[in-house]
Amino acid sequence: MMVMKFGGTSLESASAIARAAEIVKARLEARPIVVVSALGKTTDRLLEIAADAADGQRDRALHSLLELRAYHRREADPLVAEADRHQLEELLDEHFRELAELVHGLAALGELTPRSTDAIGSYGERLSSRIVALALSARAVPAEHVDARALIVTDRRYTQAAPLLAQTYARLAACVPPLLAQKRVPVLGGFISSSDEGIATTLGRGGSDFTASLVGAALGAEEIQIWTDVDGVLTGDPMLVPEARLVKTLSFAEAAELAYFGAKVLHPATVLPAREKNIPVRILNSRRPEATGTRIVAQPVPCANLLKSVACKRPITVVNIISTRMLMAYGFLRRIFEIFDRYETPVDMLATSEVSVSLTVDNSRRLEEICAELRPFAEVSVEPDLAIVCAVGDNLRTTPGVAARVFGALAGINVRMISQGASLLNLSFVVAAEDLPRAAAALHREFFRELDPAVFD
Repeated sequence: MMVMKFGGTSLESASAIARAAEIVKARLEARPIVVVSALGKTTDRLLEIAADAADGQRDRALHSLLELRAYHRREADPLVAEADRHQLEELLDEHFRELAELVHGLAALGELTPRSTDAIGSYGERLSSRIVALALSARAVPAEHVDARALIVTDRRYTQAAPLLAQTYARLAACVPPLLAQKRVPVLGGFISSSDEGIATTLGRGGSDFTASLVGAALGAEEIQIWTDVDGVLTGDPMLVPEARLVKTLSFAEAAELAYFGAKVLHPATVLPAREKNIPVRILNSRRPEATGTRIVAQPVPCANLLKSVACKRPITVVNIISTRMLMAYGFLRRIFEIFDRYETPVDMLATSEVSVSLTVDNSRRLEEICAELRPFAEVSVEPDLAIVCAVGDNLRTTPGVAARVFGALAGINVRMISQGASLLNLSFVVAAEDLPRAAAALHREFFRELDPAVFD
């Protein structure tokens, strides 16, 4: 048994969906479970529609909704068997009627709450999972749509819900194995879930990878496959480093660091359930299904190179917090992080001294409110338009002189902040966003002049 997750770029058009369906069909003997993202940029468009409606632009939102319906109709129509066309029309009518009702409600309310955001954002995967199931059936694949909202149970933290693992695993174990026993292919929407009260929630942007990992962990899959539009994890961001090469093998720990610090081919939470159950994860290219991709496993493979990859995260903001007392008072750090926690704003990097704390955030939506709460007991300054560069590799644990090589390569580039993770797998630093291309290229030249053929392709 294996889990096959297809991202939005692998489902952005009729030809892309057909290609994904053929990939599944070629692997029926492996008893696949299919998890899908929304088609193309559907989730982005849904959230734009919701924002327009709440902002009083109801007619504009309804017009965008009609365009989105036409897109789904146009891309789904060539995929569906003649006998299922009526079912497709009913599916589109039902879902877009409900979406129109949500738009009217948001326009009347004049406010977009996190709960409403999840309600409207869930429709992308609800539609795509049904369409992909119909496309598989048209190719003689015995597909069965399964509503992920009935299986993935979460807390009530809308837009970034956390799964309740015991309940989720129990529901998946009760629902999916009987379908596999009947030689059917379950098709679930990723990203979407429901709270313990049965109200729609989502796992956060990119959460379809997380869904796939949860499904694989619950059912003891042999492998979790993440099908995307690139060959796998690369030694650098190809937009910044055109000569970046494929990393054939990574450890779970290395993959987690890269995902968290900007490697976009994998959601940061993906590796956690897989790691707990020791299930390999493979990143594959739906446009080149013959490629071997990147395999992520428990133990690191010996590598002659010091680094495996350089990840970049942008834009980020540095917040500098200085205690207004001579020495840092007891409880100073606790007070800081309680405020960030209350505003649900994660911190990426942290550096401290006796009287100051510098930290980075990639979500500045609540930053003004956070700073207002910090100022009664601290001086606060904010530096926007920065970027994190993260050098990752298991060999960092045991190799002396790494920092000297890193910062020697960065001669002439101003480094604003430095941090080494507790895992000792990464060395991260902050530079101005405008310096990021130079920094990424310099590090790649320094550490990837020669490549270990056992690890890189």
